[in-house]
Amino acid sequence: MFGLVHLGGVLGKHAGPGIYSVFGRKKSSHAVKDGLPTVLPSIWRFALSLSARPDLADDLTQATCLRAIEKAHQFKVGTRLDAWCLTICRSIWLNEVRASALRQAGTLDGAANDLVDLHSDTEANIFANEVFTRVMALPEALRATVVLVYVEGHSYREAAEILAVPIGTIMSRLASARKTMTEWANMPEVKPQSAPDQRQPTLRGRHDAD
Repeated sequence: MFGLVHLGGVLGKHAGPGIYSVFGRKKSSHAVKDGLPTVLPSIWRFALSLSARPDLADDLTQATCLRAIEKAHQFKVGTRLDAWCLTICRSIWLNEVRASALRQAGTLDGAANDLVDLHSDTEANIFANEVFTRVMALPEALRATVVLVYVEGHSYREAAEILAVPIGTIMSRLASARKTMTEWANMPEVKPQSAPDQRQPTLRGRHDAD
């Protein structure tokens, strides 16, 4: 006991800020490595909302995890790891992946089904699948905002920080998304891009356990 108290006194009197920085970096690294499996489904869902392609979402998720581990020392313990990782995900998408993905002109078909885990037949499940199909048909900025707020449960402020936009922009995007989806709902002739699979949906990520 004396040794611990003595060590604390010595550190307090003689150690420079560097030693605390080392301890802080190790703590941050452990927090990121230990927490990544928990936030992996959220990262993948957000990656899908950006790319609208499951294969790109896989690549983007992997890149995000690698970058998070590389930059783990920058994570502030006590803050939301998922929000920090989603910010990294968006940065990688904008700076390294998006241009190439747009050139490949991928399809949205089936992307909604990857956001939904389907098990049993009910009308509610069919409706939920249609909703997600329509969410994935929204423009990139709108669907990413919808997924952050309505799927991942982030506040307007958190979503604004992740997407690097003002809170007012988040509110405007959500209003636009609601308006667009309401208009679609009132137009029977406008069909989802892929037929809904009539089974029970629950929100999932590609990396959720089966």
